[in-house]
Amino acid sequence: MTRRSLVAGAASAVMALALLAGCGATPKATDAGSAPKTAEDTSAAATSKLIVGFDQAYPPYGYVGDDGEYTGFDLDLARAVADELDWEVQLEAIDWEAKDALMDSGAINCIWNGFTMEGREDDYTFSDPYMLNAQVIVVRADDGIAAQADLAGKTVVTQIDSAAEEVLEGDAADLAATFASLETIGEYNTAFMQLESGAVDAVACDLSIARYQMSAKPDAYLMLDEYLSEENYAVGFKKGDTATAKKVTEALKKLYEDGTVEQIAAKYADQGLTMDNWQIK
Repeated sequence: MTRRSLVAGAASAVMALALLAGCGATPKATDAGSAPKTAEDTSAAATSKLIVGFDQAYPPYGYVGDDGEYTGFDLDLARAVADELDWEVQLEAIDWEAKDALMDSGAINCIWNGFTMEGREDDYTFSDPYMLNAQVIVVRADDGIAAQADLAGKTVVTQIDSAAEEVLEGDAADLAATFASLETIGEYNTAFMQLESGAVDAVACDLSIARYQMSAKPDAYLMLDEYLSEENYAVGFKKGDTATAKKVTEALKKLYEDGTVEQIAAKYADQGLTMDNWQIK
């Protein structure tokens, strides 16, 4: 709304109040016994509609396929869970920084996209963890960097608001203090383009992302042996939405038992995804 329309709106409100006062009208009191208006329940358990928020540049978990359609391991899992529970599924590519606001507004009702649960337990209700993950450092294969100690004076990039950024600002802050700089970027595909071009010296990312990028260009990159941290992926829901979290966990267990999860994972084996780290059994 422009400043002009705000002023006009305010003037109209004042005139309306004046007319009411002239007629002797008084505001209607709220009944003392009336219940306060409650927020609409937008959870999947209540609506039978799973609205999945995801980063569309996060292969192999969620990305745009060659056919222009959204694809990925997590998105296929979400579709399979929705089928199992007889729910509708809606995929929403989101700005990762806006995920909390979108969840709070009901625009999405879950985050399913290689979503690390550690450190976020106070902000979301999670399914059981379904995939073991780690935060790692990837460098150019020909750059002579062989260990974390070699990163001193180097430029390292990671995704903004990512688990890697949190680790480097927290438990691994002493390591990050040795870098020339720790930079952030919107998505990892661009980060690896910068690494390949020499614009940065290293990328801090999820193990799954590292495996994906290295499977595409096995001679270009090297992953350092030392992990920054180990953690788990889980499906995130609005805080308190235990009903949906429980239903999704139970569905994932059934899909593992009937072989569906393994079939989905096999589609992305050439992108570095493996069932070795699957957790829900």
